[in-house]
Amino acid sequence: MHVYDALVIGAGQAGLSASYHLTRLGIDHVLLDANPGPGGAWQHRWDSLSMDDVHGVADLPQAPAPGRSQDRANVVVPDWFGRYEAERGLPVVRPVRVDRVTSDGDLLVVRAADRSWRTRTLVNATGTWTQPFVPYYPGAETFLGEQLHTVDYPGPAHFDGRRVLVVGGGASAVQFIGELAPRTDVLWVTRREPLWRDHFDEQAGRDAISLVQQRVREGLPPASVVGVTGLALRPQEQEAARLGAYDRRRPMFARIEPDGVRWADGAFERVDVILWATGFRPAVSHLAPLHLRSEHGGIALLPGGTDVQTSTTAALDPRVQLVGYGPSASTIGGNRAGRAAALAVRRYLAGHGDRLSSEASNPRESAAAG
Repeated sequence: MHVYDALVIGAGQAGLSASYHLTRLGIDHVLLDANPGPGGAWQHRWDSLSMDDVHGVADLPQAPAPGRSQDRANVVVPDWFGRYEAERGLPVVRPVRVDRVTSDGDLLVVRAADRSWRTRTLVNATGTWTQPFVPYYPGAETFLGEQLHTVDYPGPAHFDGRRVLVVGGGASAVQFIGELAPRTDVLWVTRREPLWRDHFDEQAGRDAISLVQQRVREGLPPASVVGVTGLALRPQEQEAARLGAYDRRRPMFARIEPDGVRWADGAFERVDVILWATGFRPAVSHLAPLHLRSEHGGIALLPGGTDVQTSTTAALDPRVQLVGYGPSASTIGGNRAGRAAALAVRRYLAGHGDRLSSEASNPRESAAAG
């Protein structure tokens, strides 16, 4: 079986960046993607999300991002990604849904159903979209209405004439309320008081990402950057603000009942739909056999130098790079992490060159030693 020098899992922004830089460095690799076509998570976004609505798409290496427009983001970005893959000849194989990654001596074995690949290093760029998080509240299973998560959001027209409870204190919740409040009855609940910002600059962004990076260095699960940066209303959300939709926020309910939710003080609120804008968790379960998690539940990453978004190397296994994880969980962060991961792969291969070369020349002996 062919042994790759690197293998990338996930062809979103971070994975494409990593593959580009691995190609530029002349590193033999393959890029596995679970989706049937290009676009990463963007191809699964709701139809009402336009390029004017997105919070920013960073350039890919040597390829400027599409500009703002009313065109659908779930068409524009996948088309751009597809052209990028083709024009640069990136070695993408799809659809391949990786089940698990195991260690075999100095090599890593990447498995997907009955297929497998062997590689000296791994760049994990699986993002979060496939791991939606819905907290459990008592009575959730008794609710007779509709419950949806961000991944299932079908667009605002679906909710016309229905009372919608939006749960979550992040940017998605604010955007959903902005779309829904002008056309139907909306109630907003969050666990904590939303953090609104009046001013945000590059230094504030770097400070926020540094806090996320500190958690990752300590092996804690990554925290949301928006919890530090705060929320802001865009022009398309001003009508919902005028209607007072953001002022009627309530703290979390105590339980869910068949026709609505009940608060700790006994008050009841009838709702037809619960829209969980409660975020995502990193999609890293396939890495479990490598035992990368710390006792705190997260995957600790080694410091990445002066740029806070270039921490990519797993502290417990330097063969593994994580991009789009923790401080690099943004499009621009994923780009920077992709380059950092490729450079880290090159350093690892250079530092283990003699051993890897000897294994390649005598695979039977190497396998026995492993």
